Amino acid sequence: MGSAAGTGGRDGLSAAAKALYAGITRGEPPGPADGAALRELLAWRLVAVDPDRPEAPIALDPQEAGRRRLDEGLRELAARAAGMAAVPGVADELALHFERAKWRSGSGSEFLAEPEQVGARIEEAVGRAEAELLTAQPLGPHGADAMEAAHARDARALARGVSVRILCRDGERDDPATRDRVTRLTARGAQFRTLAASFQSCVVVDRRQAFIPDHVVNSSPTYAAWHVMDRALVAFIAEGFEDAWRRADIWHGDPRGAAPGGKAGLTHRQREILIDTAAGIDQRITARRLSIGLRTLTKELGVLRARWGAPTLAALSYQWALSAERRRMTDEAAGSAPCGSGHAEAG
Repeated sequence: MGSAAGTGGRDGLSAAAKALYAGITRGEPPGPADGAALRELLAWRLVAVDPDRPEAPIALDPQEAGRRRLDEGLRELAARAAGMAAVPGVADELALHFERAKWRSGSGSEFLAEPEQVGARIEEAVGRAEAELLTAQPLGPHGADAMEAAHARDARALARGVSVRILCRDGERDDPATRDRVTRLTARGAQFRTLAASFQSCVVVDRRQAFIPDHVVNSSPTYAAWHVMDRALVAFIAEGFEDAWRRADIWHGDPRGAAPGGKAGLTHRQREILIDTAAGIDQRITARRLSIGLRTLTKELGVLRARWGAPTLAALSYQWALSAERRRMTDEAAGSAPCGSGHAEAG
């Protein structure tokens, strides 16, 4: 008979229970200390007890008992697997209610009274931006340090793949420092526009949180702000930004009036190159159509980019779309059309 000590075994039956079963098959009755082992054998259905002779358990077929035990375990595993498979669906269903509860939260805004607090909170929010950053700054950054800090913050967001759009007042086109910042960020993929009309200042991050000036607290300093986290209000602020953005003019950092004017400023070949570039036509196709080499085409594009101060081909296309000559060509084409004319804004 095996050792009665221990309760282990990867098969789930203790050594004491195995030893007791072996003894029962030999006709040995269980002893006073075999109670726990006997309960194991009964649970496994390896023995049966005759009510008339409880002191002499009867050994049952271990193969049949093992099959029953295995079937029960498989059914239990199947039930647990089905329950686990339902977990993601239940979590998704409940998450919708949780998100809606957050959207309805009444504590969705916080007043920020100190400039250091405002700056730190915006820096933190923009640093965690994942998809989109919208900034409307009618007054622009205050001072060289603030401008450089804003530039570094936006550049880091662009490096992470965040879409950055910044709306400035029209007068910023006359400021050399702002033009330099716009040129550098445009080269990294940021989009800038200027608006002559008034608009509200805001910073919107991923359309989940926003920062707006204070219009609630009486006599608050000009740098005071509200950190808004209510989803409905953030969406309203973002739509206000979009409305101003649609009315604004595209800007790539060029000074006011830098775009060249009449037809005398461009050759026929340059106009054809600009038309194809704006249409996204492959440069090799353009070069073949104009019967020039690709190197000559590249040189012409360099001249045009320098002429407009455009850091990229996309910026050059924008400048061409806004130029007086492009508008004149559009007007001439519309004059020969059967009726009306349309207007499409680039970008």
